[in-house]
Amino acid sequence: MLNKQENEVMRAVYGMCDGRESCLVSPMEIMSILPERRKYTPEKVEAILRSLELDDYFDLIESERKGEKMYVITLHDNGMAYERSRRQVRRSIAFKVGLSVLGAVVTFAVGMILRGIFS
Repeated sequence: MLNKQENEVMRAVYGMCDGRESCLVSPMEIMSILPERRKYTPEKVEAILRSLELDDYFDLIESERKGEKMYVITLHDNGMAYERSRRQVRRSIAFKVGLSVLGAVVTFAVGMILRGIFS
C-alpha cells in the first residue's frame, strides 16, 4: 500500500502516461500536477519515483533533452493496474464506513427497544 505522497506521484505519472505503456516526462511536469501544499522539490519527487520503481510500478530511465532532465517511464503490471487497485481501496473503505454506520444504527435501535421494554 502506498503512502499519501507516493499515491499522489503515482497518480500524476499514471495520468501523464494516459493509458500508454511508456511516456517521457520532466520532473517539473510531474511537479505541476502535484498539490502545491506539500511543497514538493525535484529531489523529493525523484526519491519517490525511485521508491515506486523499487516497488515494481514502472521502470525509470533518466535522460536529458536540451539540458533538461527527463524521465522515460515504462509502466509495469502494477503501474497499469494502479487505477483499478485505487478504486478497490476506496470501495473497501466505503464499505467499512457503511458497515460501521449500520452497526451504530442497529445498536441505537436495540438500545431504544431495550429501554422501552425495561422502563
